[in-house]
Parts: sequence; C-alpha cells; structure tokens
Amino acid sequence: MFSTDQAKRGRQIYSASCADCHGAELEGVAAPALAGPAFVRRWEPPERSASDLLYILRTSMPKLAMGSLRPDDYLAVFAYLLQRNGWPSGSRRFDASDTLLRLIRFDAHAAATEPDPLAAPEFIRGEGTVPADAGPIQAELTNPDSADWLYHTGNFFGTRYSRLSQLAPANVGHLTVACVFQVGSSGTFQTGPVVYRGVMYLTTVRETVAIDAATCRPRWRHTWQPRDYELWPMNRGVALARGYVVRGTADGYLLGLDARDGELLWARHVARPDVGETITMPPLVYDDLVVIGPAGGENNIQGWIGAFRLADGKPVWRFSTVPGPGEPGAETWGNPMRLAQGGGAVWTPLALDPAKQELYVAVTNPAPDLAGHLRPGKNLYTNALVALDVRTGKLRWYDQLLPGDTHDWDLTQVSPLFRETVGGHERNLIATSGKAGVLTVLDRDTHQRVYEVAITTRMNAEKVVGTTPIRVCPGIHGGVEWNGPAHDPRTHSLYVAAVDWCGTYQAGTTTRFVPGTLYMGGTYTSDSAGQARGWLTALDAARGTVRWRYRSPRPTVAGVTATAGGLVFTGELTGDFLALDAETGRELYRFYTGSGILGGVVTYAVNGKQYVAAASGGGSYNFGREGSPTVFVFSLPPRR
Repeated sequence: MFSTDQAKRGRQIYSASCADCHGAELEGVAAPALAGPAFVRRWEPPERSASDLLYILRTSMPKLAMGSLRPDDYLAVFAYLLQRNGWPSGSRRFDASDTLLRLIRFDAHAAATEPDPLAAPEFIRGEGTVPADAGPIQAELTNPDSADWLYHTGNFFGTRYSRLSQLAPANVGHLTVACVFQVGSSGTFQTGPVVYRGVMYLTTVRETVAIDAATCRPRWRHTWQPRDYELWPMNRGVALARGYVVRGTADGYLLGLDARDGELLWARHVARPDVGETITMPPLVYDDLVVIGPAGGENNIQGWIGAFRLADGKPVWRFSTVPGPGEPGAETWGNPMRLAQGGGAVWTPLALDPAKQELYVAVTNPAPDLAGHLRPGKNLYTNALVALDVRTGKLRWYDQLLPGDTHDWDLTQVSPLFRETVGGHERNLIATSGKAGVLTVLDRDTHQRVYEVAITTRMNAEKVVGTTPIRVCPGIHGGVEWNGPAHDPRTHSLYVAAVDWCGTYQAGTTTRFVPGTLYMGGTYTSDSAGQARGWLTALDAARGTVRWRYRSPRPTVAGVTATAGGLVFTGELTGDFLALDAETGRELYRFYTGSGILGGVVTYAVNGKQYVAAASGGGSYNFGREGSPTVFVFSLPPRR
C-alpha cells in the first residue's frame, strides 16, 4: 500500500509543515489529532473515506499555504499518517489510485486494532452539590465600578475598562512581578482570565484552574476527559454566576463546575464535532441562562447561538445564524449548483444591555468560504451583528457588515457598548469589528451606522475573490481577532488592536464537501510570517478620528484594557507586556514574559491593591506555538 521509504519521507515533510499545529507525535495541539482511536473513529466510512482525507490534506494544508506542497509530498505525508495509525508498509509506493484508496477502510482497521470507543453521553450528572448563591450576583455582573474582572471583556457591556486608578503614568514604571503561575500544560493558551473576590479562573483546552489572584497559589484544578473528538483544541475562558463556573470544551460539551472546589456539577453535549462544531468562546451567563455557540464556520456547520439552563445545561432557546428552508433569510442563499452551504459560527465574546435585555452576537463567515459564486446573495446572518432578546432568542435587529463575504473575514466583536456625545446629542453606541480590519460604530437605538474606520492595512479589499489569484490586505488571519476594543469614558477613546497581515486568495470553480472538515471552496496563502505586523490604534470614540497609533513588530491579538488611572495595558507576540499612556500612546513600561501574549490582559484589586494579569504562552497555528501557558501578575512594590 505504501513503502517504508515513502512513509519516512512523509515524516520529514510532516515535521517541517504540519507538526506545529497537529503535534510532533500527531497528538493534536492547535489542530486536531491525526493518530489514535479518535482519529480512526472520525474517518470511518460511510460519512468519510480515505479519498476524502487525501482531498482535505491536498486542498487545505498547510493552513497558511493551502495546496502549496508538491503532489508527491502530499502522498508521502498520507503514507506516514497510515503508518502511524497501524497500517503495514509494503514494497510499492502509495500513488493515490482509486484501487488503493478503496482498500483503505478505517472502520475495518478500527475493528482489527480495537481502539477504545469514545462514548459521548448527552448528559452527565456530576458528584458535586449545587452551590449556594455565592455570586457573582446579577447586580455585581452589571456593575461598571467593580474592582473585579467579572466577564471576559470586563463586564456585560464589554468596555474592557476599569475604574481602578492606583496605577498611573507617574508610577507604572515601578511595576514588579507579584507572582507567576505556570499552568503546566503545553497546549494553546488564549484564555481571558476572570477574577472575583480575590480568585482568578483560567482555562486551557481541558483544564479549568482557580488560583489566588494576588499570590498565584493554586486553589483547585478540574481536568475534563474528552468524550468525543476534539476538533479545534483551544479555549478562551469561563463565565461566573451564582457559585457556578461555566465553560465549553473542544469536544462540544458545556460544563458547570462548583466555584468553591471545581467539582463537576453537570456536563451537557451541546455541539457536534462530527458535523464540524466545537466550542472555543467564553460563555455569557445572565440570570439563569448560559448563552454560547459553536465555532466551525469553515467546516460548513449550520451555525447557531443558544441559551441553556444554568442549573443543568438544559436547552432553552436557539437562534439559527444560517436560516433553514422556509425561515426568514433563507432566500438570501442562492444555490445554482445545489451544493452544501453553511457557516455562521460564533467564537468570540457576546455583549449584553441588561436594561433592554438585548444580547449582541458577532456571527462569522459563510461557507464554502472563498467561493461566493457558489452561494450568490447576502447569505444572512453571516458576518452580521445580530441583536436578540436574551430571554427568548427572538431576533430584534441586525446589521450585516459584509454581505456575501468571500475573504473569510469573520465579524469577531460586538463590543464595547458605550455612550458618547455625537453631533451634540448623547447616544447609545456599539462598536463592531472583525478580520476585515474595519471598526464600525452604530447607534443602538436607531441602528444607524455612525462611522467606519480602517484600523489596519487594506488593499484590494473591495474585490470579490475569483478564480484568478489576488493578493488582499488584510488576509484570512488579519484584522481584529478574539480580543476586542476597550472604551475609556475619561479620554472618550476607543483602543483597538489589529493584525496587519496580507495574503493571496483564489476561489475554485467547484468544491467538495466532506462533513465535519474544512470547506474552503478555494485556496489561501499568507504572506510570510515575517511580514506580519500589528497595530494598537486610539480613536476618538464619538467621531472615529485617529488620535495615536502604536506599531507592533508582530500581530497584535492580546487583550487590551484601559483604566481610570490613564493607562492602556496590552501584550505582544514578542512576549512583551506593555503599559501605554492612554492620552498619547507613549510607552511607559515593558516586561518580557518569555513567550507570546495571546490571551487576556486584565486588571483588578485585592484588599485594596491594584494588580494586572497577562496570559502568556502557547499560541495557535497562525500566530506562533512557542512557550507554555503562564500567567504573570504585576503590581507596585510594597512601600518601605
């Protein structure tokens, strides 16, 4: 079926082009595992075949340069995958002929090797007891003056702003490291720390950890053992409410843990990896509802955002971001070739106006991603800001920022919610942004767009991707990623980080749908990683005019936090934690953490003392894998 020399060559190519994402031993790091029982189970016929696996390998890998390897190299990597999954080598080379592909049956091989089956129960009742209403309660979660950091973006309004002012331009240069917590894993680390009453809550792909927010000493650790296939191994954090710690998992579960000791209270299977769904986003908990949705737009999922009961994860409502037949919006999906269509994933923080009971959702790309001619129309509700009734999930209003997107330019942010005086009138506003590299501010009452401003390089951005290659800025990994803007009511500024990274797109004339896998409808090649840069831009929040810009030597994806003390905190992929002057952008403090900062940067107070924490290390396939997950906590040294 394949030769030993061919598999050996495949291992060399895999190590150079694939191991950063899928792991040196094919175990899965920032991308799914390619060996073992879960992998074999995933590729059993009839839903998928060896021919499908080879097609996905050839057309979508490596992720930053799809289809860029030589044909013989792809065959060698495929041979290596077979070898690592137990197939014996032979005397002839694998040539991808139909005869050979039909011989490769993952189900038959699975039976012969008897891998451990993955059981994916719908509901698991934990051994923990229901926590007392320990908090945070509703009033705390909606309090903009809190000394805690209670939600991924600081609060339901997503302002990423703290009223704490102990740290200021005059003293921030004296910051020291108060403590360091090494999480102890080697996976991705994009968590947004959440802090309540002196306890910080963190996540990795499988672990949820509580530590003392002032000393970094661990309090408890919960490790999730996956029950299903881990599609995209990454997680961005928890939500807290009434003694519960709630998070999602890569294998599609929603977990409720006891905030006191980390005991599992319940787990419910809410997303389906077999159809391409996974959970990466931090949930939002409002009253007795947990709101969350699945990532996987590139896998052609039929996107949704849903609410689940806090007590046990029981479904309450669901809104379809890709309308089904007969539903409003379905008419915006043309389908001349009768192909599979979908997308509309959700993978970034939500925002909420508690007074209006209005929930704001950033819905991402349509699929097939790059082949707009195969799905003509606006493709509602993809790449749209969607406003829902948080109690019922009913649509209130929407604004589609990128109708019929062909660039995989996910809308990623629907915050902050803020008030500013525009044209002499105070207005309720919302900022929305995404991978297109444009920040748009809308009036939340009239739904009118107030202004739009580019916050990274844009070139050929208005041109539709077609079958002729075209270089576009930003590329698939550009613009605003999983951490959004901050709003400072004191300076009346918005601070937004962005990636400046271009690339070359090309749509296919047709495409092939393999359930649960990438469905790009074309190819994309990033410019070299050495050309990628980042920006932190300060804008006049009422007008959108640029006040200052900070240029980073690498993409900027870390959290951005503004404070009443006149500071802006953030981090860089260089590994540097930064404090900037909120008025001028002048650098006031820099500390090297040792690995890239891709997670949250938050501030809070414990016993009256202000701290800043940054999540460093363990990135993703597109922004670097160096480093291990570590939290650095900074404060002023004790007075002498």
